Amino acid sequence: MSILVNADTKVIVQGITGGQGRFYALRNRAYGTLVVGGVSPKKAGTDVEGIPVFGSVADAVRETGATATMVIVPAAGAASAVLEAAEAGLELIVAVTEGIPVHDEARFYNQVQRDFPSSRILGPNCPGLLTVGECNIGFIPAEVARPGGPVGIVSRSGTLTYQALSDLGQKGIGVTTCVGIGGDPVPGTSFIDCLSLFEADPDTKAVIMFGEIGGSAEEEAADFIRAKMSKPVVSYIAGVTAPPGKKMGHAGAIVSGSKGTAQAKMEALEAAGVRVATNPTAAGELMAEVVRGL
Repeated sequence: MSILVNADTKVIVQGITGGQGRFYALRNRAYGTLVVGGVSPKKAGTDVEGIPVFGSVADAVRETGATATMVIVPAAGAASAVLEAAEAGLELIVAVTEGIPVHDEARFYNQVQRDFPSSRILGPNCPGLLTVGECNIGFIPAEVARPGGPVGIVSRSGTLTYQALSDLGQKGIGVTTCVGIGGDPVPGTSFIDCLSLFEADPDTKAVIMFGEIGGSAEEEAADFIRAKMSKPVVSYIAGVTAPPGKKMGHAGAIVSGSKGTAQAKMEALEAAGVRVATNPTAAGELMAEVVRGL
């Protein structure tokens, strides 16, 4: 099994006629993802190498039966694109766009939560998600991953997501689903959301969680792991040497005083029984030990 997406998930791409939208739509399709349509209001009625282009998300959903979308439009139009997808009834909205103003993120997140509770936002500013061997929505380099489980991956960092897939694959360890939740201050899907889904998935036997400085998501995840998780968790927190007050790449990765530091997050996770690595490579090695003991 898997979480969120599988081989039967039908996907549309909002922004498919742009350079990046076209590239990743075709790349995901080549992997085996059912990319059944795209949306570009000014180019409705055309196609992208056989993928039909529609003028609205509602039209695309009606004609294709899609349940998921990748939003890969410029930041200025991303909020409208996400809301259009939710209004059309899509279950999963994967917003890979970066640079969306935080007020826009807060507005569309709260509106979707309130008015369209059956829709889940992943991201924004995320690499997407991959159920290995079945469905890839976004940027994740699926070629380095080994299918079949027993490990699930959830990460705020795209780069660390890719490294985890590669490291585990080289060790002969398969992955069920790999989820990049993104590093912006208002993520649509949280660590806890993913941990809960992995806990319920019978094929996921252990989880790697990659966090980073800023915010309290990792501490909240630690509380959840302590109270609700029966499966082993390995973690790495990026940004150990980051100075207070310095934003490190992601909009959400900023330390204010003693809040959001890597050390505080590591201590909270260790107290919850998580095996915490000191570097990304060590996380893969710790997970290999966990898998051997399953």
